[in-house]
Amino acid sequence: MASGIFIVPVLTLFGGLGFRTAVAASIVSVIACSSASAAPFLRNGVTNIRLALVLEVATTLGALTGVLLTGSLPVPVLYLLFAAVLAVSAWQMMARRNKGARTDELADPRDWSSQLQLHSGYPDPGSGYRRSYVVRRLPGGLALMYGAGVLSALLGIGSGVLKIPAMDTVLQLPLKVSSATSNFMIGVTAAASGAAYFFLGDIDPKIAGPVALGSVLGALLGARLLMAISARWLRILFVVTLVALGVQMLLAAAGVGPTRHLV
Repeated sequence: MASGIFIVPVLTLFGGLGFRTAVAASIVSVIACSSASAAPFLRNGVTNIRLALVLEVATTLGALTGVLLTGSLPVPVLYLLFAAVLAVSAWQMMARRNKGARTDELADPRDWSSQLQLHSGYPDPGSGYRRSYVVRRLPGGLALMYGAGVLSALLGIGSGVLKIPAMDTVLQLPLKVSSATSNFMIGVTAAASGAAYFFLGDIDPKIAGPVALGSVLGALLGARLLMAISARWLRILFVVTLVALGVQMLLAAAGVGPTRHLV
């Protein structure tokens, strides 16, 4: 996930920084985090690059739409909507069960995913075999990615927390593939935003440097843990994170808690 949803409240609440400076530092940390952990994921063949590029188109269009809609909806309503989305995502992820699937048996050659050759596989350290998977319901996944981009722009947060549940429940990817692919995507999105903040002079190297360094160390550790931890415990950890973020969104809607600084 993008770390902005954690970093921005911490920097504004405890660090006393301005909102734009905190957001700029967060974006730099997302780029660093994505770049640091992308190499292990790519080396291990977990990231689905073709799928990431296709989904990134929808996310980018959603982000542009969100920019145009900024100010059209009350912020508390957006936080309530986001909390509802997180709650549904957590419930769906707990109900979902990943099962290995052979692409040559279950892929429909007529659907979009087959036409775009998005089906792939990844090495499973637990079994020692390569697990094949089929990308399902691509139109629905594109729609959710568009919505994730809209909410991301409206709330000023990273959309990784929405991308991973969407890829897990709608596209039905293995959770490790969803996490690695989302990590690759948030780096691409943040790079464009980071350039804009750089030219506007909002990036403070004295703030962004230490934050990025911490993010790199955390990302390298997270990449190792992702390959070692079982999918069951990874799912539980992610659901707990979704619930915690949902509570933060509810508090933000009520105007209390550190998340209010995102407004």
